[in-house]
Amino acid sequence: MAEKTEAESSEKKSLNFIEEMVEKDLAEGKNGGRVQTRFPPEPNGYLHIGHAKAICLDFGMAEKHGGICNLRFDDTNPTKEDTEYVDAIKEDIEWLGFHWENEFYASDYFQQLWDFAVELIKEGKAYIDEQDQETILSQKGTPTQPGINSPYRDRPVQENLDLFYKMNSGE
Repeated sequence: MAEKTEAESSEKKSLNFIEEMVEKDLAEGKNGGRVQTRFPPEPNGYLHIGHAKAICLDFGMAEKHGGICNLRFDDTNPTKEDTEYVDAIKEDIEWLGFHWENEFYASDYFQQLWDFAVELIKEGKAYIDEQDQETILSQKGTPTQPGINSPYRDRPVQENLDLFYKMNSGE
């Protein structure tokens, strides 16, 4: 019986593109060589299988590399959110066997998020898209086909800012 070479007997690594990026960043010493992820649910309903997959990826990646995963609730839509869902989400994460390092709520730093959005618009890196959801989805790219730019993508910065401020005031 022939002996296996070291390469044949060593465990093969199967990395998806996310794991490849994390391992590359770690090898380059980025972020001080530590992994920090987050799971950002919106507390407007119960979790589904897609959330479970994201939880396993986010928490699992941090766990695999000795890092941390934070729980960050995207609670910026008070008309649809409820503490019942916050509690249910926490229970589900624990049921899956994971524990978060820190718990954050986007509403606690909403002004900072607003300021970031304004800055992105001023830099021409964000814009107001007035198309309906169906149209936007139809323009979305695929892994083999590029997407289609919105006709609003090149709108002047000042016009985008004006629209953004109007949205904020409820107009």
